Amino acid sequence: MRIAVLSRNGKLYSTLRLIEAAHNAGHEVVLLDHTKCYVSIEKGNPSIRYEGAEIKNIDAVIPRIGASVTFYGTAIVRQFEMMRIFSANESQAIVRSRDKLRSMQLLSRDGLGIPKTVFADNSRSVDELIEMVGGAPLVVKLLEGTQGIGVILAETNRGAKSIIEAFLGQEIYILIQEFIKEAEGADIRAFVIDGKVVSAMKRQGKEGDFRSNIHRGGTGKMIKLSAEEESSAIRATKVLGLHIAGVDMLRSSRGPMILEVNSSPGLKGIERTTGIDIAQKIIQFVEHNAAGKEVADKIGI
Repeated sequence: MRIAVLSRNGKLYSTLRLIEAAHNAGHEVVLLDHTKCYVSIEKGNPSIRYEGAEIKNIDAVIPRIGASVTFYGTAIVRQFEMMRIFSANESQAIVRSRDKLRSMQLLSRDGLGIPKTVFADNSRSVDELIEMVGGAPLVVKLLEGTQGIGVILAETNRGAKSIIEAFLGQEIYILIQEFIKEAEGADIRAFVIDGKVVSAMKRQGKEGDFRSNIHRGGTGKMIKLSAEEESSAIRATKVLGLHIAGVDMLRSSRGPMILEVNSSPGLKGIERTTGIDIAQKIIQFVEHNAAGKEVADKIGI
């Protein structure tokens, strides 16, 4: 099988591990920087070119699309889909998960636990917005933030009002969320592949930082999820249409609260924490599904 890994940096741990796992399974791997790809759209002949040559004979793609290039990256993934090539995560599911507001709306509609969240475009209603999430402490999140960047804890109502007014005054869209105190600066990352949780870890923020992201200095510990946590993680990925995802949750007095569903979850933290070969499991998923799609295409399904 010939697999294309879409990544802007071939030296990243996650990219290297996927390439290694694919080679170990006997596959050929093509590394493509999706920002350097371009599409050709014509009647009955969708194609992609890269560094002056048409990309051919690809059986599957594994997208590693960064948040800053979601629009262009998913356009490339979508073109592969137009060429009837299997993608480990589909373009629309990636777009859906990257839109923090939309994903919260979808998770809420499906009855999944989420922190109480407010979205508005009116700085004159700040007192009401703060009241709606139960007052300070509360969390302010940029809609475009990733890896804990753009996440602010406001510990007082006065501080929260200043932060919210500053963002809305600059026409920067934000989410305002209740602060889950009982989580004690820790969250859970559940790694889901094809509707199954394959590993999970608890991430603890460094002292003085409520954010638990390992990119921000947090630490990880392998854990076993409760039945409710496992069910929530699986349901969250299905709601957003993802096959591969990292689901971030908080443990609260009201049950698991979904924070985010990441369509390009990093492998480094969870592989090193749990000792589980996540990259190999992703390749096995791609093998099974790309082979099934090839058969379906041949018989015209």
